[in-house]
Amino acid sequence: MSSSYSSQFKQDAVKLAVESDQSVAKTARDLGVNANTLYTWIAKYHQPESPTNKGSGEKHPYDELKRLRRENAQLKEERDILKKAAAYFAKNSR
Repeated sequence: MSSSYSSQFKQDAVKLAVESDQSVAKTARDLGVNANTLYTWIAKYHQPESPTNKGSGEKHPYDELKRLRRENAQLKEERDILKKAAAYFAKNSR
């Protein structure tokens, strides 16, 4: 049973998968397509900014990008907490 998806649907699915914080597999399930199909569309419709980032080979580059974005958000949150704690302790030490 093969389904034919419009080019616009494929492009929208790729955009959603690449820009979303959820995994490509989860996005594929939500859209009702096979994850491998969505990865194929990503390879066809979305060119990464730097083609030299093919170092690891273990994970798909978009999964790595999403992981790094989540990690960056967590680090920013931790930094903000530490800033508030430092200000609190500096205020109370006077």
